[in-house]
Amino acid sequence: MSKPLVLYTFGTPNGHKPSVYLEELKAAYGPAKIDYVPHSVHIGKNEQKEPWYIAINPNGRIPALTDPNRNNFNVFESAAILLYLAQHYDPEHKFSFDPVTQPDDYSECLQWIFFSHGSIGPMQGQANHFLRFAPEKIPYGITRYQNETKRLYGVLEIRFSQNGGREYLAGPGKGKYSIADINAYPWVNGHAFAGIESVDKWPGVKAWLERIRAREAVEKGMHVPN
Repeated sequence: MSKPLVLYTFGTPNGHKPSVYLEELKAAYGPAKIDYVPHSVHIGKNEQKEPWYIAINPNGRIPALTDPNRNNFNVFESAAILLYLAQHYDPEHKFSFDPVTQPDDYSECLQWIFFSHGSIGPMQGQANHFLRFAPEKIPYGITRYQNETKRLYGVLEIRFSQNGGREYLAGPGKGKYSIADINAYPWVNGHAFAGIESVDKWPGVKAWLERIRAREAVEKGMHVPN
């Protein structure tokens, strides 16, 4: 029986990525194979800058993961945590792809993970900042990052329109629900916080959000920590 992993997190899109995947893995393999304990790191109180946490994640951001089953190995960066969990805790590739037997699907998965991690997260995060947290309202900043976020949703829409209508980002045919989707979902699901009230303009994206939102493990993961 494996020891529970420790997830250092907070209620943000990046924080929800690993909690969603951990809930999916727990449901798929059982808690005897994989379980975790969430540790809330309150970013509003700058707890992520405290020395004990910097020792886990030198970048001083959430989330981070400590694996007691592998000599307390630490992992930081949300996408890197997903890839780590896929490597060590998803042996049947239920939410990932085998790089040896499924090289093209694996590459597609990485491409969409990097697209979300390098584009959607940073751009939508800036839209959030200028709209919600900037000490003064700067219309140019708000418009610039909202428009770029919308453009990126358009890229997702192109993907979902392929193959006669895809359901997920990576995998053959209509695709398979995977860490590529888990990596993007919490950000796109939070579109209203960035001032993008509706995703009706992107029907493929809207259907994808509804499809993932209906998963029980996703619902649980999106409420970690309480």
